[in-house]
Amino acid sequence: MKLLRVGTAGQERPALLDDEGTLRDLSGLVPDIDGALLADEAALGRIRTAAGTGELPVLDGTGLRIGPPVARIGKIVCIGLNYHDHARETGAEPPAEPVVFLKAPDTVVGPDDTVLVPRGSVKTDWEVELAVVIGRTARYLESAEEGLAHVAGYAVAHDVSEREFQLERGGTWDKGKNCETFNPLGPWLVTADEVGDPQDLSLRLWVNGELKQDGTTAEQIFPVGEVVRYVSRFMTLYPGDVVSTGTPAGVALGEPEPKPFLRAGDVVELEISGLGRQRQEFRSA
Repeated sequence: MKLLRVGTAGQERPALLDDEGTLRDLSGLVPDIDGALLADEAALGRIRTAAGTGELPVLDGTGLRIGPPVARIGKIVCIGLNYHDHARETGAEPPAEPVVFLKAPDTVVGPDDTVLVPRGSVKTDWEVELAVVIGRTARYLESAEEGLAHVAGYAVAHDVSEREFQLERGGTWDKGKNCETFNPLGPWLVTADEVGDPQDLSLRLWVNGELKQDGTTAEQIFPVGEVVRYVSRFMTLYPGDVVSTGTPAGVALGEPEPKPFLRAGDVVELEISGLGRQRQEFRSA
């Protein structure tokens, strides 16, 4: 299933994109798409049944904003340097264990919302990422297979980053990762059964129409199931939490000088096979 939330910011309603590409209203069936729904197999079953019968009301998507596909996210756990090609382009050694940092849920915006270049920024960068949405409480998991079994679905994430704040201003990466609007998410939450193998997805990103990233999740150093297992050993993952699994090669940081960091007026588009496409215009904060 392709689940999404549509409407003005803070007033989104739950919806479904059916197999024919028709937008369907879920608000008469469930209150929202959040951790409570993703943990409720009976409720998800009712959605599947209603989708199969075609009884869900049709929504006119003309001019309708798409919001983040998950509401009330508890936490966003991000994995750094998780692609072999990205580690090579930045001159970093592949990590022996996953590099983990957190991104605040209030950085999340819709997939086509405006992204703000922070005041004083000279090194705002792009990163297309596969986001994993948790569907069952994950605590001290023992295997990668268990990790995959705790995934509700997947989405496109844009881990926008300010490299000077991240790497040159002291402390942890958090300063360069948590600026306002720095995590467009969506358009859809695609359930795990529809995605299949998460290590066989292509990721692409364009800046002003120029292809910058063209990678595959097969390049991940730590695959999805192992990432979820590993993180569960350090913190409990709850339904509705998001794990962002790293970016492939092609970021501005990895290009020769002068590096083409983002400025107000730039347009970034990104997609992951089967998970949809995003488009953001960048503006000054």
